[in-house]
Amino acid sequence: MGPQGISTTVALTGVLPFVVMVAAAFSLPVCFFLLRLYRRSVLAGMDVSAGEAMPPPAEQRAAPATPLNIEDLGSGPATLVGLADPQALREAARGPWRSAAVYACGGIAYAMVMTSGWLLATRDPTVAWPKVAVLFLTYLWPAVLAIMLVAAYDRARRRQLFGVYFGAIVALTALSLTRNPGLGLLDVPIYWVLMNGPTTVLLLTFLLRPIRAVGPLVLAFMLLLAIGSQTLLGMAAGDETVLRAISETGFQLGLGAVGVFFGMILLGILIFAGLGWPLLRWIGRRYEAKKFSDQSLTIDSLFLLFGVVQPIGLAFEGAVWILTGIAAFASYKAVTVCGFGMIRDSTGSPRTLLLLRVFRLGKRSEQLFDKLRKHWQSIGCIDMIAGPDLVTSTVEPHEFLEFLGGHLERQFIDGATDLERRIAAMDRAADPDGRYRIHEFFCRTDTWRMTMQRLAGTNDAVLMDLRSFSPSNQGCLFELGRLIDGVDLRGVLFLVDETTDRAFLEATLIRLWGQLSTDSPNRNLRSPAVRLFDIRDQSEQTLLSLTAQLQVPPRVGRPD
Repeated sequence: MGPQGISTTVALTGVLPFVVMVAAAFSLPVCFFLLRLYRRSVLAGMDVSAGEAMPPPAEQRAAPATPLNIEDLGSGPATLVGLADPQALREAARGPWRSAAVYACGGIAYAMVMTSGWLLATRDPTVAWPKVAVLFLTYLWPAVLAIMLVAAYDRARRRQLFGVYFGAIVALTALSLTRNPGLGLLDVPIYWVLMNGPTTVLLLTFLLRPIRAVGPLVLAFMLLLAIGSQTLLGMAAGDETVLRAISETGFQLGLGAVGVFFGMILLGILIFAGLGWPLLRWIGRRYEAKKFSDQSLTIDSLFLLFGVVQPIGLAFEGAVWILTGIAAFASYKAVTVCGFGMIRDSTGSPRTLLLLRVFRLGKRSEQLFDKLRKHWQSIGCIDMIAGPDLVTSTVEPHEFLEFLGGHLERQFIDGATDLERRIAAMDRAADPDGRYRIHEFFCRTDTWRMTMQRLAGTNDAVLMDLRSFSPSNQGCLFELGRLIDGVDLRGVLFLVDETTDRAFLEATLIRLWGQLSTDSPNRNLRSPAVRLFDIRDQSEQTLLSLTAQLQVPPRVGRPD
């Protein structure tokens, strides 16, 4: 093997992993830092007045003849009985798993290409089918992670998923040991860890809930910077003419040998940063144009990173084999594009949900929202008002890039005219993977009330999360009043648990009912009731029951 071959092998097996690790090491603190700045900027914008407060309502008020009932709902199994749209619940239940099946098929295609690449590169004539099966399952690991992220959020589901996967590996390993006495007991586990361990740890770090929304973008940009930092050094090391030209230029600028070295690193970073920002803007524009969803961006990044790291060992068999990962990723992408194109249902009308909540819930709000959205986004959109609890969890690529570009102010609603323009411009169509989007409204201190009231009248259902609700939640008191007064209660669901001040909540509801406006859609209901869903856990069964209650009964424009 000649010097050039050695240089290429070293670059692929040494420099490439180094670049990935360095990029990851810098990306994690950068993500947290940027999201902290983003959250601070959003909260600062929310504290600013737009100068267009909502005028007080002019309704006449009187107590209805029929008293208000408070209906406690359990969290038992979801049922189709009495649903306005049973198909919607079926779709909500199977939607995440249908997407997971598509990603699994893409993962199978990826693993087949990777396994074939290994067989062709090593040319091992003695390899037996159990070993090939173990290789295939090893390369299938990204698909397991994808299924976990897309659908298997329930602990029981995850145990089943991992049990099947690792059980198959253990069984095949045992079979391989009986057929190949030379195979060590720890050979397969060690190989699996080498192939998947570091990348998995890296990915799970960037898929933490607080940074999941922007992790792929930041990591991609940092990878470009890390590659840039090594590019000029690599060019100089491989070509003496280039090294001499760079050195002479540096010496003429008054730099010493150390200065030239660090100058090459800095110049490479600047060049690739200049290339990386337009790339990120292009990704943002593609996202706004609905060429992909936030979920598909995350899963694609997952497979691409494995496609870069897993074939590194094959470079010892020849530099060209490093392209096996790119070919595997292309196969995955082709299968998933075709798969989503085949299953996408463009005939159904999306259902819309307005999500209101107690902002101080913090991480509890994130956890529930992350699970609920997996089901609801299969059947429709979610509208919500930006708050400190979910502001970093729901940030979209184009919003984050607007912030980085110094234009976050464009996202805020500055008055009634601006609000109507934004509502009219909302795109309710599904993304290519069949999931619907979340529409987050950034409001000023004097525009959130008009925004809430306007959105409540345009959605099919309203879910108000009243966990930790107490007399101190003045914003929630306003929202409760608007819901009781202006929204058909049969399309409203209140979420409670042991942290809710139930006595105060029920007293507040009864008081608001006694002050109902004379033109309220709820005044002539035969059996007026508010529905309280007591959420005791966040299992898949409970989330489907919650989704079912949001389908019952239908929102209508007139009372019974």
